[in-house]
This record gives sequence, structure tokens and C-alpha cells, in this order.
Amino acid sequence: MTRLDTLSFEEAYSKAVAHATARTQSEIVSVTEALGRIVAKEITATKNLPSFDNSAMDGFAFKAADAGKRLKVKHTIFAGEVPKASLGDGECYRIMTGAQLPSDVDTVAPIEHCSDVTEDAVTLPADIKAGSNFRKKGEELSAGEALFQSGHLLRAADIALLSAQGIMAVEVFQRPKIAVVSTGNEIKEPWEEANEDEIYNANAFGISALLKSFGFVPTYVGAIPDSLEASTDFIATLKRYDAVITTGGISMGDADFLYEAFLANGLEPLFHGISLKPGRPTMMGSMGETFVMAMPGNPLTTMLTVHALAIPVLYKIAGAKAVHHTFTYAEFSHDLKLKPGRTNIVIGHVVNGVFIPTRNNKIGSGMLTPLSESNAVAYFGEEIGSIEREDLVKVVLFEDATRAKENRTINRR
Repeated sequence: MTRLDTLSFEEAYSKAVAHATARTQSEIVSVTEALGRIVAKEITATKNLPSFDNSAMDGFAFKAADAGKRLKVKHTIFAGEVPKASLGDGECYRIMTGAQLPSDVDTVAPIEHCSDVTEDAVTLPADIKAGSNFRKKGEELSAGEALFQSGHLLRAADIALLSAQGIMAVEVFQRPKIAVVSTGNEIKEPWEEANEDEIYNANAFGISALLKSFGFVPTYVGAIPDSLEASTDFIATLKRYDAVITTGGISMGDADFLYEAFLANGLEPLFHGISLKPGRPTMMGSMGETFVMAMPGNPLTTMLTVHALAIPVLYKIAGAKAVHHTFTYAEFSHDLKLKPGRTNIVIGHVVNGVFIPTRNNKIGSGMLTPLSESNAVAYFGEEIGSIEREDLVKVVLFEDATRAKENRTINRR
């Protein structure tokens, strides 16, 4: 059985994302169900936003030429009214926030900037600029203007914008079908009894939760026993999925049959092995139309490699244009030595703009508690052997499931 050369993390990442094929099947969903979905067809504005000239303040609407004068209040305009122009000389309107402005005014003075305010008259500020607090029809959006392009991931603010346009149904890409698979005879499900020689299945449920936090809907399809024949038969049933994520059984051990079983099912491997700490045994490839991502078996490593590699690949498959993780910058808390010659993943906690490595980076790949204690991760390139206190580094927040930027996250000197 031929093994592939080990790739750098950047090579593996780029190769995986480039090879992943976006699915094109779409469906219509209600805007109430569209959060986290990816737009399949350009959405355009159905009406101007604002749809009429309106006031940004509670105050008085008047002609700019009357600034500084004392004017009579003609009447009060409330939100929801459709007022007609009716001002005479020396008159203004009292107006509420969001209320429509008649055509005979062009400026609004906030009530707190006015003086000698009575029910019938007001003295306007002399230094107010023409057009102040005046929201023009269509200044934010014009009817027919593009709201969202294909590939845009819909966030909460986008749902508000769609609702403001009266758009209650959108065409989105169908979510990719994702199978999550475990391996190993020693694996027990959380609802089963486990003796001291057996371990509970943390990987499948952790991965599934991680995928759900990014808007995906995975299916846990069970565990494969450590048998080549059983593995081969089981994998043959997974070709109906768009993506398959496995954990364990992919290293060079004698009982690790998974790679051979995938090859028997027509796998075309992209790579098998990454110069990455932790995460070296990771394998990816395609099995017909199914993208295969075989992750290491150690829990901490599995979660980190799924986050680093699988999430961007799945966004590409799902049809998103922005697939890379969004990063921010933080100061490193103290000096830290790393082993160069590989990409190092360092997990930590960002507090007040400072990145503090969890347990001073002294953690094992089979652990889970350090990951639970962390809220961010940083990736350091192969040439980096040390980080100094107050170095500004790129970090990815685990809680950030938005796809806001097309940027990579490797730290380099």
C-alpha cells in the first residue's frame, strides 16, 4: 500500500480547499429559517431604503434658510403619517423619529438643540447645517440594487435587512450531507457501560457539536471495528454523503485499516500526513463525489484538525465564497519556545487583547480539558522557533462562526 509524502500545513490546506467542489443544489427557505444558510442566487432590493424621506430625530423640520429664527409650529407629524407640504412663511413642523418628511422641508433640528420650545413655537439653532438629521429616500439602498451575491452566508443582520425589504423567502444552497464516523473496538457510546479497558466516544459527539456551531447538520453513522473487511464494507455505504469525517484508524499502526479500506472503495488521496503539531496523521481525498477527511484519533488533535481544515473545506462544499477562518490580533502573554520545521498549533485564552497559551502549551494530544479551557487558537509557521512577550499574533476565536474575511491565519516572521 503506497503512502503519500507528508505535506506542509499550508500545502495541505490549500490543496484540500482547492479540490473541494461546491454543491449546486438549492432550495427555497423562509427567511425565519435562513440564518446561517448560504445564498444560492443573487438577492436584490425590492424597494428603496429608506422608502421615503424621514427624520432621524425627534425635533423640528424646517427649511434650512430659516435656521436661527423663531418659527410657529404648524402641526406635529407622527411616524406612519403621509403628510402633505403645507408650510407658510415663518412655520415649521414638529416631527417624530422615523416620520415622513414633507417636500417643503430639508433639515431637522433635534429638540434638545432648540430653545424657547412651546406648544406653538420654537427658536431654531443658528449653526445647524442644511440637510442635518434628514434621511433621504434610497440613500442606503435603491430598488434593484444587489443585496447579497451567491455564496454569501446569511447572518442575523442580513435577516433584518431581508425583512426590511419584505423578502420572506430566499433561495439557498442545500446543506451538504456530512457523515461522522468513529473507529475502534475499544469505543463505547456515552449511553453504554464502559469498563476500565474501554473509552467513551468523545470524538464523534465533539465533532458533531463543532460542525453544528458552524451551521452544518452532520449525521453520526456509527463506529467501524478494527477489521479491514468490516471497514471496507462499511465505507461502501458512505458514498451517498457529500463529505465523510472519520476519527482514528488512519496512522501507520498494524490495526489501522481505514486507509486501505478507503482505497478499496476508489479513494483518490490528496495527502496522507501533514507536518503539523498536533495533527500529523491527517488524510484527505475524494471517493467519487464524496470528500473524505480522515482525522487522527486523539480527542484534542481531532477537534483542532477538524476546526483548522474540515470547516473551511465544508464551507467550500456548501457553496460559500468566504471559507477561511476569521482572525483577530492579540499580544502574546510571555516568551514561548516552539519546535521549528513544522506548523505548530497553540491553543489559549484571549483576555483583554492578550493571548495566553493554555497550560503554557504543555498539553497532550489525548487530552480534552485543555481545549475546554481555551477560547482561541494560533498557528505558527514552520520557520518559527520562538514567540516573545508582546509579539502581535493572529488568533482565531473558537466562538467566531462568521465568515467575514477571506484571510489565512498562519503567523510568520
